[in-house]
Amino acid sequence: MTSRPYVVPFRELGRQDIRSVGGEDASLGELTARLSAAGVRVPPGFATTARAYEELLAAHGLRASIEDQIARLRDGAPLEGVGRAIRALVLREPLPTLLPGEIVTAYEDLARGTGGEEPSVAVRSSATAEDLPGASFAGQLDTYLNVRGPEQLLAACHRCFASLFTDRAIDYRERMGFGHLSVALSVGVQVMVRADLAGAGVIFTLDPETGFPDVIVVSAAWGPGETVVSGQVDPDEYSVFKPGLENSSLNPLIDVQVGAKRRKAVYADSGLTRIVDTTPAERVRRVLGDDDIRTLAGRLVAEAHEAGRTVGLCGQRPSDDPAFTEFLVRSGIDSISVAPDSFARVKEHVARAENPRRSGDVHDGAGE
Repeated sequence: MTSRPYVVPFRELGRQDIRSVGGEDASLGELTARLSAAGVRVPPGFATTARAYEELLAAHGLRASIEDQIARLRDGAPLEGVGRAIRALVLREPLPTLLPGEIVTAYEDLARGTGGEEPSVAVRSSATAEDLPGASFAGQLDTYLNVRGPEQLLAACHRCFASLFTDRAIDYRERMGFGHLSVALSVGVQVMVRADLAGAGVIFTLDPETGFPDVIVVSAAWGPGETVVSGQVDPDEYSVFKPGLENSSLNPLIDVQVGAKRRKAVYADSGLTRIVDTTPAERVRRVLGDDDIRTLAGRLVAEAHEAGRTVGLCGQRPSDDPAFTEFLVRSGIDSISVAPDSFARVKEHVARAENPRRSGDVHDGAGE
């Protein structure tokens, strides 16, 4: 796959490309380069550029129409009606002339590379202001899993563009003072692994409940990880003692909590996903074995050290707890996962805790 005016493969992207493809897609590019070099098989993918989104807005007066709707909001019109109207405007506007062809060609390249005619892909939104100080769009934009075929792919990409104007995203930008048309959107498309036949989850680089830095916490459930990230299930939780990873004769796994895992996402026959109940056997069985956990944790630590990168905290704990924030700052944490509604409060807590010490910024941490 080669770069085109509107599409860039992940392998050519890095964190320096945030303004072109957003924080999430830039991080996927960084991940692809580093892990592939380490011998880890990373599913390939590509990202549309901010240029594609900007040309969408420039066509047929769409930008002016959006500005008119925002003016209605500031004049007292209901947020729900304004958001619905803007999303409809974006979806009615055809994609830029060359963009569908480039997306489909890149998708066909993925098919050739994976040996399948219509590979299943994840389609994710990546805002160009993501992962920059003062911006946190976590959970506001659309993601679609198990997207198959050119028609379904183009529709998912179009809906991702429109999701920059979800009610929550509009409200957040209004409260934070961000210009609605100063943020662009990139769409990331990545081949999926069959997590619906196994499990997926999230790794935290320190304990998300206490902030203890010498522990890695792995959360996992059956099926794609969307149920874990969205909090729809009670996942398994495995705690790993980092120093124990340095001695192969030791078992670094210090705690195992088997979650209820009552539901899971599965592939729908027509594409996308649906939620089903798990079986009684799945609810009591561990998703990951000891060797799996040690491998995951070991790679995480090794890659962080190899890249010379510090780590951040991403979790479900309320991040506007002043005492917890102070603890994280004292521990030398570099980034804290912040819910959009809590950003202003957390920024104040960090500034207070860092005085007189200054040690980094608060941001959404999605790319750490």
